[in-house]
This record gives sequence, structure tokens and C-alpha cells, in this order.
Amino acid sequence: MVYVFLAPGFEEIEALTAVDLLRRAECEVRMVGVGAREVEGSHGIRVTADLEERDASLEGLEMAVLPGGMPGTLNLEKSPVVRACVEHCARHSRVAAICAAPSVLGHWGLLQGRHAVCFPGFEQELKGALPASGLVCVDGNITTGKGPGAALPFALTLVEELCGPEKAKKIRASLQCQ
Repeated sequence: MVYVFLAPGFEEIEALTAVDLLRRAECEVRMVGVGAREVEGSHGIRVTADLEERDASLEGLEMAVLPGGMPGTLNLEKSPVVRACVEHCARHSRVAAICAAPSVLGHWGLLQGRHAVCFPGFEQELKGALPASGLVCVDGNITTGKGPGAALPFALTLVEELCGPEKAKKIRASLQCQ
């Protein structure tokens, strides 16, 4: 199971691209609404999540995905459920965050000694991280992405991490990506 957390003010392209590509890869993905089942993104797009955070379970959780956006990132960081899921995945499976959301991982001490990328200007929030370049960075079981323009390569990387390079290659080809 993959949880993509949607907090009020989330970056729509980052969240929905990850959901779309992971579902194309036939991963079991649930959008988890933080604070409510219907969540409005940073650009006024309302999304009905599959479940509310109070219904989230750690059982079978393979990955927690944190999209960025403001104030979505700040709202993710306030949620004890998001924190519990992310910390569980950091210990037992995989964590992914893009744009401003890697700052949450930095604040929670999960990037110590790891390479990471984020939206420019948030680097100082990646406590203990080693700065990396590129649109997407994978270091161990943590994947970070730079920002909205990295949404597609970020999501393809998540597919590769969960389903392998052949599945990612097939999806890349079906989307007409280079």
C-alpha cells in the first residue's frame, strides 16, 4: 500500500502525478486527506481523498509520499498521523517527498547524512542532509524531488523503486517520455 498525503494547500501536480503513475503501475495507492476527506490544493483544485488520516493504517504500508506546496507542507508537518506513517516507512519501507515537503523529513531528523533535493530556498530546512543536484534524488529508502517541474520524473522514480525498472520503462514509453 502507498499513501499519498493530501494536506490543505498541497501542490496538485506533484500529488496527482504520483497517484496517476503509481496506479498505472498497478500499485495499491490511497490518497489520504489530512484534516478532511475533501482537500483543496494550493491552486484551488478540490480532491476527494480515498480516506481520512484517522483511517490510515501502518499495516502493509510500503511507501508514504509527501507532495509539497504551501501551506500544504506546513499542514503535513502538523499531523501526528503523517508523522507516524512517515517514521514507520523510514524504518521499514520507503519515503518520498517533493518540493518543500523534504523540509518535513529534515525537521524530523530523517535526512541526516543523506543526499536530498528540494525546492530552491528550502535547503536550510533539510537538517543534516547532503545537498544533491538534479530533479530527483534517491538515497537508500528516501526519494526526494525538486519541485512541480520534477513531478513526472519523481513519479517515474517511485514506480521504479516499487515495481522495478522494466515497469517504469513501460510507463515512460506509454506516456511518450524521453
